[in-house]
Amino acid sequence: MIIIKPYTDEFREMWNSFNKSAKNSLFMFDRNFMEYHKERFMDNSLLFFDVDDQFSKEELCAILPLTKHGNEVISHGGLTYGGFITDYKMKQHRMNECFEVLRKYMKQNGIDKITYKTIPYFYHTNPAQEDLYSLFINNATPIKVECSTVVDFAYPIKLLKGRKAQVTRSKREGVEIILSEDFDTFIELENSVLFERHQTKAVHTGAELKLLKDRFPENIKLYSAMYQGKMIAGAVIFIYPNVVHTQYLAANSIAREIGALDLTIYSIIEEYKICKKFLDFGISTEDAGRVLNTGLISQKEGFGGRTVVYQTWELKI
Repeated sequence: MIIIKPYTDEFREMWNSFNKSAKNSLFMFDRNFMEYHKERFMDNSLLFFDVDDQFSKEELCAILPLTKHGNEVISHGGLTYGGFITDYKMKQHRMNECFEVLRKYMKQNGIDKITYKTIPYFYHTNPAQEDLYSLFINNATPIKVECSTVVDFAYPIKLLKGRKAQVTRSKREGVEIILSEDFDTFIELENSVLFERHQTKAVHTGAELKLLKDRFPENIKLYSAMYQGKMIAGAVIFIYPNVVHTQYLAANSIAREIGALDLTIYSIIEEYKICKKFLDFGISTEDAGRVLNTGLISQKEGFGGRTVVYQTWELKI
């Protein structure tokens, strides 16, 4: 039998320990990451226990990061991905039962629907798509299908000539790629690009990125392209067991002209292709995936990336 318990601080250590050992663990599901901006979201996370009445034993079998938004919950409103985080014992019948009790729990608590962000398969350390089948048999519907571009290090596709030429030019111009802690300068650069092109700004501030970097020093790194003593391009990467994800990429006009961002990405690929399986560039779509940014995805594909989709489902209660 599966029972649900709402997350409280008393479960903090249990939650973090379970996440670290899960078959689809991501460091962003650690409470120290999830709660850095907790004032922006109403946490409604849940823990799922498999209960053996015969032996009066409870075993944690899944956790589900959630935030509440009126009569809706989202997994998770402040994170790129969401969905069930499960252990290596999770099987399909057990996940089906988790969804059954989840729907009952939500109905009892006045929730009308769940917006469910799936974790892309290549982030798993062991197959963990039980939730996708459970969503299907519970009549959930996909509401977002977004194109991410992923480089498979095991089967690399050669860089396009244009990308190679930019890498060569950047080296010739004397651009140096370094690890940096200067998140403030990077975010200023990122925001200037985002405002110029989309009239938006980065989700994180420089101070927030520095805070997260201090909490997760092995998982967050900033690679800066330095030219004549100034940062002209850079990449903030999130590092997972199998995957390197480019959380932010930024380049000013000088960097675009001399290929500094190309050299930055090339340097990251060269460093991590020997110890990771994938490089995930993130999405190149807008309007819930209905509009493809062809220029952006073309740049990523030039480094040998090809499409893997991010899926978001809606489950009505």
